[in-house]
Amino acid sequence: MKFRLKGKPEALPASRPALIARAAGDRRFAFFLCCFSAAATVAFSFLSPQIIRYTIDSVIGAAPLEAPGFVVRFVDSLGGAAYLRQNLWICALFTLAAALLSALFNMIRRYTSIEIGETIAWRLRNNLYAHIQRLPYQWHVSCQTGDIIQRCTSDVDNVRNFVQNHLSESLRILFVFTTALFMMFSMDIFMSLMALVLIPFILLFSVLYFRRVAKEFANADAAEGDMQACAQENYTGVRVVRAFGRESFEMDKFSAKTRTLADIWVRIGRMLGIFWGAGDFMSGLQLSIIVAAGIYRSVQGRLSPGTFLAFYTYCNWMIWPVRQLGRILSELSKTLVSSGRIREILAEPPETDSPEALKPAIRGEIRFDRVTFAYGNAKPVLRDVSFTVKPGETLAILGATGSGKSTLVQLLARLYDVPEGSGLVTIDGIDVRRISRQHLRRHIGLCIQEPFLFSKTIRENIATGRPETEMAEIRSAAAVAQVDGAILDFTQGYDTVVGERGVTLSGGQKQRVAIARMLAAKPPVMVFDDSFSALDTETDARIRAGLKERVKDAAVIIISHRTSSLMHADRIMVLKDGMVEETGSHQELLARDGSYRRIFELQAGTREDG
Repeated sequence: MKFRLKGKPEALPASRPALIARAAGDRRFAFFLCCFSAAATVAFSFLSPQIIRYTIDSVIGAAPLEAPGFVVRFVDSLGGAAYLRQNLWICALFTLAAALLSALFNMIRRYTSIEIGETIAWRLRNNLYAHIQRLPYQWHVSCQTGDIIQRCTSDVDNVRNFVQNHLSESLRILFVFTTALFMMFSMDIFMSLMALVLIPFILLFSVLYFRRVAKEFANADAAEGDMQACAQENYTGVRVVRAFGRESFEMDKFSAKTRTLADIWVRIGRMLGIFWGAGDFMSGLQLSIIVAAGIYRSVQGRLSPGTFLAFYTYCNWMIWPVRQLGRILSELSKTLVSSGRIREILAEPPETDSPEALKPAIRGEIRFDRVTFAYGNAKPVLRDVSFTVKPGETLAILGATGSGKSTLVQLLARLYDVPEGSGLVTIDGIDVRRISRQHLRRHIGLCIQEPFLFSKTIRENIATGRPETEMAEIRSAAAVAQVDGAILDFTQGYDTVVGERGVTLSGGQKQRVAIARMLAAKPPVMVFDDSFSALDTETDARIRAGLKERVKDAAVIIISHRTSSLMHADRIMVLKDGMVEETGSHQELLARDGSYRRIFELQAGTREDG
């Protein structure tokens, strides 16, 4: 049998148990087959003790056959008990056939449960990933990467593991328990009541255990997320760790996280040990009661040897599901914790556009009109900011750290929206809040100080914005970014695979590849957010000269701390404490005794502050 995932995963609800039920999708027949196979497995496995009971009591012994009419007629058609007594191999053959059929249906049960589990895991992973892609930028900023990864991997695996290994097992246990009770009561009511003496105590103990262990599993999941976040942060910032000799500190921090996780699992292990130990004792005590009662009734002649053997087998099978209940409940508690963590992500509202969202042809005229903005309840980062950038014009922005430079870019790309009544951001005269986010961001090229490069070839990284870009266009963009020669020096040239986050390239090479990526996309709006910081002055000047020739029709915003990167812009805007302090050309600002002139002279080494 071949198992194939097909179709696209649908959006999943954030409620439970609808989350898992919807994730199972079109596997309803597989679920029905799984349930049927579980029942058939139990039915044929329970048939074997009855065959052995009949063989001992009515074939080897002389007791009359106590069975349904169709069974009696079938035995008579074979020749009756006398014939079977001379051919005991027939009884053995029926026992073997029952075992084979039980094994066959058990195989089908396990296969279908695996199919359902993998379908659920596939849909959960895809929907989680797709949903995370649509969540607001603010959500990503507030969450730890390691914790998000754990929810998309370990938590999904916990759900899959329960569906594959324990859901169908729960069905089988239910069938085993109910069938065992039915068979036992049909054979001897007194012995059946004795078999149920300790069952309520075992069930109560299992429920109390379940409630306690669920809390510990939740703590373990949270601790594992913290540990993964710590490791991910360390691996990402390995250069900083090595540069500042922080290895010992990071090792101690990670060790503390792993110790917390280990302590939780030790507590869980202790609880498991107590539960299984107590379960073994109560199960042994229950079987001892059955053996004692069975011997007593057998001595009195009220219970035949075959019936006693079958009854003991069924009782043993009935106690086993009750013992397994604790294990299933512990796995269920882990699954409920994991599904809850998955639901937390799916319940987060994604970025949405109104049905009337526009997708206009964007030329790139940018206008900020009296914009004021604050993150949450903090003090405003921008206060009454106004400026305009027309297509073909370059605006340079200078300001100290925290003055609101990057916030302007985030508002322009709608990573955050300007609240109503706090000003207006428009492109080509259209409020950006009326434009589809995806459409808007496709037309805004953004190059930041620490660019992210994918673990792909340099050619694929440059063509990220437009995968269909021809090689000649890629090389042209790289030439303007002053990185074409450096790429050709690599053994594999543009087919060189950069490491994770571009670690095989120097800081300046990564910035230049990122600049080439934006140029290859040809957006009508280009934003350079301190993206020349790792470049020397000469390379910086050559790139800016190339930009003038290549992006004549684009609206360009350059953010930098270096006046040499800004001085050739059409206009320069100086931000201070979230407000526009001064605006003008390089020469106009030098003619004033303001912040720009002071910074320029300090960087040029012509000013002495004493």
